[in-house]
Amino acid sequence: MMAGIFKAYDIRGIYGETLTAELAERLGQAFVTLLNCRRVVVGRDMRPHSTPLFAALAAGLTRQGADVLDLGLCSTPMSYFANHSLEADAGIMITASHNPGAWNGFKLCRAQAVPISGATGIQDLERLVATGAFAPPPATAGQIIAHPIADAYAAHIRALAPVQRPLRIAVDFANGMGTLETRAFPPEIEVTPLFEEPDGSFPNHEATPLKPETYQALQKTMRGGSFDFGLAFDGDADRVGFTDETGAIIPMDLITALIAQILLAREKGPILYDLRSSWAVREVIAENGGVPLMCRVGHAYIKQQMRAAGALFAGELSGHYYFRENGYTESAALAALLVASLVSSQSRPLSAWIQPLRRYCASGELNFEVADSAAVLARLKAHYGTGRVTELDGLTIEYPDWWFNVRESNTEPLVRLNVEARTPEVLAARQAELGALLSD
Repeated sequence: MMAGIFKAYDIRGIYGETLTAELAERLGQAFVTLLNCRRVVVGRDMRPHSTPLFAALAAGLTRQGADVLDLGLCSTPMSYFANHSLEADAGIMITASHNPGAWNGFKLCRAQAVPISGATGIQDLERLVATGAFAPPPATAGQIIAHPIADAYAAHIRALAPVQRPLRIAVDFANGMGTLETRAFPPEIEVTPLFEEPDGSFPNHEATPLKPETYQALQKTMRGGSFDFGLAFDGDADRVGFTDETGAIIPMDLITALIAQILLAREKGPILYDLRSSWAVREVIAENGGVPLMCRVGHAYIKQQMRAAGALFAGELSGHYYFRENGYTESAALAALLVASLVSSQSRPLSAWIQPLRRYCASGELNFEVADSAAVLARLKAHYGTGRVTELDGLTIEYPDWWFNVRESNTEPLVRLNVEARTPEVLAARQAELGALLSD
């Protein structure tokens, strides 16, 4: 019944099949048994089954003596903010992020919103849920205490990125929780909303800004009006995509470089970029007096490395943007407001800020089905061994005029390829070459 739902970064399955209210209740008991936590913040997204899952999860948590600080409907960044700002012992967000409406799940954190991953607790929770080896419940059960967090989160984020003149922004909420993120926007920002009604069936399009086709309605709206830029949220609003004033999609690693520029103008320090990011990102960080630090993919790894380095910021190619000022966690709202603060500071359009960052030619992330990923990586390493090899996450090999990374998917029998080059011709040739080797 539980097969495959306890994953590398979260717990996720199809409601009523692999993920049930009974499992949620047992998870609550297992969570308190593992962490010995006494105050747990719990938020949930707009999926209709998030409500019964909350009731069951809270029953398990309180049976084991923990108090539940019920955030109600919230975005995932809001749940992280609540965890560290309320000094809770742990936190759980009920969401399946961008997955289709039949899915749901749990994102799990210790105190200070430190993620629980497969290696740092999810496997232990799976064992406890399966065996029922919970700690004996105390004589007095915990309580469920309503604790809305939206206003406090909005005030915190708004104070970090002042907007200096009126802006118009088109926002595709994808029927998800992004409407609560934009409550942090000041009155100077006029929002034209698309698909703002929260609806866990996602009736208009997939809630993922990784897919270019999900921007079509946003781009149509922007072409029909005068906007400073556009935003596209995912389902639980911990990721956000950007378009410039023309509706052109901005690669998410270039947003990392842009935000790095903004933050480094205020304070120098380390900034993390995931290893799939353009060469331009590390160059911009260094050019602006920062310390560029490459990181592997995945929020648990990034947050750990951020804390160890005291990093100001980290950006991931998937549209996650992490901030020291938000407890080393994501804030889509803060990413959007920092871009807004930059655009409002001068009369230059967003495209003019991005153009100097478009230094190289990139493939975007390409997926290949492979039977034996370890053998594939070994073959590529042997073939391209004369380049500079890094094995931080999968295989990265750099040459003077191009580089690539190939890494295994955490969830599917796939490898993911990113290629970048100095010219379109080199990119096309190397991408074709790698594609042939990966398709053998």
